[in-house]
Amino acid sequence: MQNTARRTKITVSADGTGLVPQAGTLLLAETLRVTGLGESLSGGLARWRASRAVHDPGKILTDLAMALALGGDCLADIAVLRAQPELAGPVASDPVVSRLVAALAAEGPRALRAIRKARAAARERAWALAGERAPGADGSLIPVDIDATIVVAHSEKEKAAPTWKKTFGFHPLAAFADHGAGAGGEPLAVLLRAGNAGSNTAAEHIEVTKLALAQLPRRPDYHRGHATGHLGAARAGLGARL
Repeated sequence: MQNTARRTKITVSADGTGLVPQAGTLLLAETLRVTGLGESLSGGLARWRASRAVHDPGKILTDLAMALALGGDCLADIAVLRAQPELAGPVASDPVVSRLVAALAAEGPRALRAIRKARAAARERAWALAGERAPGADGSLIPVDIDATIVVAHSEKEKAAPTWKKTFGFHPLAAFADHGAGAGGEPLAVLLRAGNAGSNTAAEHIEVTKLALAQLPRRPDYHRGHATGHLGAARAGLGARL
């Protein structure tokens, strides 16, 4: 029997009727659905949902992520989605968003573990859907690039400090799966650090690499990659411990 069911078609157009701004939100929402990230976050964060809460914690977090992708830089910028319920669905109010962020921050390690687990499951699903085009599907190595960067803060914030570039802010350490010259990189893990944190701290290189490896799909050929970073000693430490 041939399946004749129609799939929803997404059309990008600059004219016509029924146009909305920020239509790229739909592509992000479809990615959440196809990879199962939205559902996984909802399940993983269920313990932080009040018994009579209207808004799901997983949905709130994905709304914040989409607001960030659309150019937002604070919690209140989720309003860009609230103004378009036809695209984003129901969006929580600013007080609800703030309360959830505060609740997750209060149990930081446990909340981060739940979020990381959901991300890893979604990445595994995405790479499985990519089939032979998935990173490492041909047996090649997957380099994991480690690098630190400066993020400037314009006011006093937790862990914000003077940086080696004579600015003020943070010095996070990030790990990316390098997909080659034509495909860019895929963020695996980011370790938030104070602005005065060193670039060549071996212990933090080890920590962020462990977080990155935990994000890779659990297939043997996906764990044969190598890590690169700033410091030869850090590489040696990673090799000895991992």
